[in-house]
Amino acid sequence: MALSYRSRRRWSLVILLIGFPLYIVAAVTVIGWFDRLSFLAELAVYVCLGVLWVIPFRSVFRGIGKPDPETNKPE
Repeated sequence: MALSYRSRRRWSLVILLIGFPLYIVAAVTVIGWFDRLSFLAELAVYVCLGVLWVIPFRSVFRGIGKPDPETNKPE
């Protein structure tokens, strides 16, 4: 079942305000468990982790910045 535009906007806000900071803390914690990597390796890990978090949420974020397609525009 597809989410409505309004539901996707609400879920995207929850994901950005709660989920993303938790993901950042988890990523930094996991990286901290390992020995210090070289600067370029650490940068590559953080860039990959920065891209990977959004893949499961693509459908939620798609079209959020556009006007609501479900509203009828008066002509």
